[in-house]
Amino acid sequence: MVCIMTQDIHVLDVVALTEDVSDRGLLRGQVGTVVESLGPGVFEVEFVDNDGRAYALCPLKSSQLLVLHYQPA
Repeated sequence: MVCIMTQDIHVLDVVALTEDVSDRGLLRGQVGTVVESLGPGVFEVEFVDNDGRAYALCPLKSSQLLVLHYQPA
């Protein structure tokens, strides 16, 4: 069984990478926050360490992101 889920991504959504972004030193599973919508299906995502310092800010396609949910739908 194949489950295809479409997701809407919005500014301030918490997202996880679905694949490595090696040119930025980011690994699949790293968590960031969408800070801007750059166009259809492209978002600026900020990655921050535990001390609140940003260590990466990069444009990513929606196919590279998984929106994280902290409450039941």
